[in-house]
Amino acid sequence: MSNKQGGERITNKTRELVQRKPSYASWKFWIYVIIAIAVYVYGWHATQINLKTLVKDAHLVKPLVSDLLRPDFIARNMEMQQVKAPFQMPCTANPPKNMTPEPGKPSMVVSKTCGKIGDTLTIKATGLRPNTKGRLWWEDPIGQRDLLMEVQSDTNGNLEATFTIPEVRSGEGEISHIVLEIKWPAGGFHFTKTAKLVLNKIIETVFLALMATTLAIFIAIPISFLAARNLMSGSLIGKLVYYLTRTFLNIFRSIEPLIWGLIFVVWVGIGPFAGVLALTVHSIAALGKLYSEAIESIDPGPIEAITATGANKLQVIVYGVIPQMIPPFIAFTLYRWDINVRMSTVIGLVGGGGIGFLLIQWINLMQFRQAAAAIWAITLVVWTLDYASAVVREKLV
Repeated sequence: MSNKQGGERITNKTRELVQRKPSYASWKFWIYVIIAIAVYVYGWHATQINLKTLVKDAHLVKPLVSDLLRPDFIARNMEMQQVKAPFQMPCTANPPKNMTPEPGKPSMVVSKTCGKIGDTLTIKATGLRPNTKGRLWWEDPIGQRDLLMEVQSDTNGNLEATFTIPEVRSGEGEISHIVLEIKWPAGGFHFTKTAKLVLNKIIETVFLALMATTLAIFIAIPISFLAARNLMSGSLIGKLVYYLTRTFLNIFRSIEPLIWGLIFVVWVGIGPFAGVLALTVHSIAALGKLYSEAIESIDPGPIEAITATGANKLQVIVYGVIPQMIPPFIAFTLYRWDINVRMSTVIGLVGGGGIGFLLIQWINLMQFRQAAAAIWAITLVVWTLDYASAVVREKLV
């Protein structure tokens, strides 16, 4: 067989393989595509994604977004006119009477003073401050309110509005109230009570995170040396200590700070001390892992040089390891403080002190303007700390 014929056969065989490969690759590709589609179809169903509801019910979130954009930081003194009219559900033999209007005083008359859910009522109010906005509320027998509508008095201080009785709680023959409130600002602006509470708690949050980070540093640094493979792999005991330390760090790091918060709230009671302990434990595990990895990635040259001089293990660490790990240690510590500030808000949700404790109360009470004040304060502090830590890292690292 000539070299020419042999070369042609090899070329033909290579061409067949090249032509066959795209077909095989294409077949595998479409298998992967089908599997991926099946996974995402199931995921779509399992997570109950409903884009139609997302669009259709977008109006429901408008009041919440409005409150979040108007945090309760600054306010003006308000003056108010309030008038109540009794209403009985259902009617009894002795329904309440309408109030008698008095000249120059706010008064309100209802088209009827008893009825049932779904009835249409008309109120007529007189003696109000002219051209002033207000709100009409339904107040049930235990004092809980539902907003009926926004209203405004006319140029003569009169107001008329029609509404339907909402589905509210009412016992047999109990008396509810229709409440009309007209408010208007009076005087200059001032910081609200919410702003003062938020300022106090956000300071507590920052120092809660600071104390937790500081306490964690003193424990995490010695632990990190025991969790560094390059320092502990010289003997069987060293390897055993390394694996035990790593296991300890992994276990404690896998438990969320919120769980630690619950544990310490039961242990030491509600307050910032519980939050400090919860963040300290989690920070020890997190920083211990980061510090140990920083030690494992140091340059072995200086260590070998110091070891060659006859230095013992402690001297190698002091002169060969510590100088190399100071910059990353500073960077990791500042970053952890930033994380702890954000985590401390979550710790507060279970009674661990800080601004999170206020935030969860306001959310539960649906006081979203107050909650917005806390959220904006947290955002400002996190942004400030992030910028400050970046400057410090740039100077020191």
